[in-house]
Amino acid sequence: MKVLGNILSSWSLKKSNLTILALRMAIIYALLMVCRIVFYAYNYSELGGALGRGEFWSLLEGALVFDTVSVLYAYGVFVILSLLPWRLRERRWYGKMLFCYFAVVTFLVVSINFSDVVYFKYTLKRFTAAEFYFLDNDNTGLLYLKFMIENWYLVLMALALYAGTLWLYLRTGRPKTNILKPWLFHVVNTVMLALAVALSIGGIRGGFDRTTRPITISNATLYTSSIVRSNLVLSNPFCLIRTIGEGRISFVRYFDPAKLDSIYTPCHYPGPEPKYNLGQRNIVILILESFSAEHSALLNPDLYPDGVGFTPFLDSLMRVGCCFPNAYANGRKSIEAMPSVLASIPSYKTPFVLMPQSMGEGEPLPRILSSLGYATAFFCGSPHGSMGFGAYANSAGVKELYSMDTYEAERGKGDFDGFWGIWDEPFLAYMSDRLTQTPEPFFASAFTLSSHHPFVVPDKYKDQLPDGITKIHKGVAYTDMALRKFFDRSSRQGWFRNTIFYITADHVSSEVFAPKTRTPLGNSHIINILYTPDGSVSGRWEHVTQQINIMPTLLGLIGYDKPYFAFGSDIFNETARMPIVVNYREQRFQAITDSLALYFDEHEITAAYRRSDELLEHNIASDPRYEGQIGEARRTLEAIIQQYYTHLDERSYMAPPLSVE
Repeated sequence: MKVLGNILSSWSLKKSNLTILALRMAIIYALLMVCRIVFYAYNYSELGGALGRGEFWSLLEGALVFDTVSVLYAYGVFVILSLLPWRLRERRWYGKMLFCYFAVVTFLVVSINFSDVVYFKYTLKRFTAAEFYFLDNDNTGLLYLKFMIENWYLVLMALALYAGTLWLYLRTGRPKTNILKPWLFHVVNTVMLALAVALSIGGIRGGFDRTTRPITISNATLYTSSIVRSNLVLSNPFCLIRTIGEGRISFVRYFDPAKLDSIYTPCHYPGPEPKYNLGQRNIVILILESFSAEHSALLNPDLYPDGVGFTPFLDSLMRVGCCFPNAYANGRKSIEAMPSVLASIPSYKTPFVLMPQSMGEGEPLPRILSSLGYATAFFCGSPHGSMGFGAYANSAGVKELYSMDTYEAERGKGDFDGFWGIWDEPFLAYMSDRLTQTPEPFFASAFTLSSHHPFVVPDKYKDQLPDGITKIHKGVAYTDMALRKFFDRSSRQGWFRNTIFYITADHVSSEVFAPKTRTPLGNSHIINILYTPDGSVSGRWEHVTQQINIMPTLLGLIGYDKPYFAFGSDIFNETARMPIVVNYREQRFQAITDSLALYFDEHEITAAYRRSDELLEHNIASDPRYEGQIGEARRTLEAIIQQYYTHLDERSYMAPPLSVE
């Protein structure tokens, strides 16, 4: 008691090391909370609008949990240096060192959080380690500057917040370290350091119970019933640091390997009599940037009472070709669309092409077609190495790559859009001309780019195209017009009628307006069309379908009869397979069947809805009337997940020959 009395009487609590450290930590918590408020205000609609009466305190609790982990990740070294039991802390240079550490880390925290404010609209997920891949592009600096100019008020707010945080830090003053006797100083500080370490371990794990697993992104849904709202709970730098090393494979094994293939297998063995056998036709796949189903009046007549949307040409093509009104994307990023479309390999938690496992041996569509004598080409109006598109196409077996570099070498530099590459209209015309010079049969894929931020169109069309409801609609209308001209131009060439065209989106647009498109279900719904100029395949395919079905379906159409590997299905010939779409949304697997939408955290069904419940308002996960449907869909989903991660783990993407006994 005498020792405690000496401490209390001689220690100026206001200037104690512990008090000042606590004040500095409080400043960081306040900083993260302000960042969250800005994030919520900027992405108000995407995050589900106004908070309900009972939501606030639960969301706040979750936010503090994740902010604690963020603080410990980012400022853990700062805390340790502030508590080390040595007298060096009395030195002025030591205080300056701590301030510099605090200033640098805080700058990164503010920068990442405010970048996340804007970036969220484009991916509907928080900034993670995977996003650093997209910084390695020639136009990254220009685009980042463009974003800063467009959101100048956020830049000023971030600078003001950063400056204010440093000012508050300096106002906390310098701790007194000479108020205790040397032996007592070391005892007290050692105890505080040990306590801080113990609390840090508990904070990072999310609790002290030995059964508690280290907190992950998916834990955010513990504090809200809304998958979208979970993004409001999450915090950077937690999301950034926690996702480093996501390429490592760890997964749940639901079924015995001997039973797994009987439930679902990515190995395909075509039958002798396909529904369609169009022969060795040319194949052209057009991957359209951000072409949500929401843009189409044909697919969404409820959104366009006058029947006029922003894809009039594609709507006309859907009327005469094969229309897929219930098509969904397998990913949220452009680079995720490439393996989905060209190799029937989806991306779930991490983009497939960013994982070391993507280097395994496989037979994507271009490589298979090349073995059949097809010439193969990939067209994208961006610079040659941009976004890794050309690199992936090359790895998939494409022989000829056409980019902004080849275009400008042949047709000059007058068609650069100033941001991404060549405008869609002239580049698609260039593609048409190039295909006319290509020997048949050929395979060609193109990735458009004009319907993308910064949402600009050529000056000559500014007053001719509709402004639209969202910022992207004018760009969508421009690309739709460019596609019309591409088809008009190509239709005069000999190769046209002997070609199968498949048109799909890479993902849904970041700019949406309909409430049903803001849900995880609606935010996967894309335009998807199969068109044969001679009308050999037409009508409406009402079952759900997805990007990974493109490759097997095309192989079925040309009568390919050898074994192949694909996570998707040949929709016309493999009718025994359940029509199901699987993607990864808001840290959950989303499975969409003809009747249901399920959300699965790898252990439990967290929610289930009728697919007709477009706003996902009525959770039927516990409704006994749907137990059988949910159980069947869950079983298939678990088998798909296990097959996917098993093959990633083994880096095996080949179908073994069918054994003959």
